Amino acid sequence: MNYVPSSEKAKEWGITQRRVAILCKEGRVPGAELVGNRWFLPMDAVKPGDPRKARSRTNYV
Repeated sequence: MNYVPSSEKAKEWGITQRRVAILCKEGRVPGAELVGNRWFLPMDAVKPGDPRKARSRTNYV
């Protein structure tokens, strides 16, 4: 599997490198690996969704 540094994914996803590191640390990016103090992600990794937007608000009128 080919890996890319978190800085490259940060540019691709339009978020900061720190935010990518937080997502990796929380385990929300499958296949991410910490090597030393840098995160490496699979080339085909997709940006995790925001769990706050997953809940339904249909009960509120």
